[in-house]
Amino acid sequence: MEREYTQEQKYILARKRIEKLSKFYKHLAVYLIVNTFLSALFIFGDMNDGDTFSQAFYNYNNYKIWFYWGIGIAFQVLNTFGISLLFNKEWEQRKVQQYLDEQNNNF
Repeated sequence: MEREYTQEQKYILARKRIEKLSKFYKHLAVYLIVNTFLSALFIFGDMNDGDTFSQAFYNYNNYKIWFYWGIGIAFQVLNTFGISLLFNKEWEQRKVQQYLDEQNNNF
């Protein structure tokens, strides 16, 4: 069921959507900058402790923060863009057509 919105309501909804997008992109930028800095710091710290560059570079402990903070980013992606990012109308239409084609081939 589609709901009819006034121009003011449409503007408010659009404004909230833009604010949500803005927050997401800022969070993503902070995520990339901070994690790049921390990873470089950890790698150079490991090298000062006697590891070679490749040992320090491939050490999982230097990248754990990317993974755990990335989980938070993934949830924010779902919150910002919604599940429709993965399962949009085009996907639904393709799946319906695929099932129809399979049924036609079976009969």
